[in-house]
Amino acid sequence: MLESLLFLIMGSITIACALCVVFQKNPIYSAIFLIQTMVSLAVLYVLLHAQFIAAIQVMIYAGAIMVLFIFVIMLLNLSKADEEGERDNLFFQKPSAIILGFILVVMIGTVTLKTVFQGVKGEYTPETISQIGNTQLVGKMLFTKYVFPFEIASILLFAAIIGAIILAKKRIIED
Repeated sequence: MLESLLFLIMGSITIACALCVVFQKNPIYSAIFLIQTMVSLAVLYVLLHAQFIAAIQVMIYAGAIMVLFIFVIMLLNLSKADEEGERDNLFFQKPSAIILGFILVVMIGTVTLKTVFQGVKGEYTPETISQIGNTQLVGKMLFTKYVFPFEIASILLFAAIIGAIILAKKRIIED
């Protein structure tokens, strides 16, 4: 009962903070809400008995990646004119964002209906996980079955950092 109540509270906090990330005008406040979202997700992982994933969530994402995001935000050096004024440069920006967001919600709902509610059982049962160990299993899966997506994610993060540096250099040259 207490676990269900804690899950509902943390789930609500996670959703509220995620919405604040999207609707916040100041990018620094948005990054702070993203940190709270990641910490709340870590609590949800603990409730699912995935302590290693929760620790990695806090150390890597809420720690290192968010420091990187805040560094990039500071590197871009947004002025008040950039934040307040010229936001809607493209005419079709808002309608296309709404349509793509709706498509994303439909896709997530479809995947959820096909996997979660139909009771698709995973490869590893809770008994197997408790015998092998959560950390060993994550390491094994990360470096065998999911090594390609892991490397693609690291390349995408690297490309985002390079893009932010290039954008910052263009802005410095223009000023």
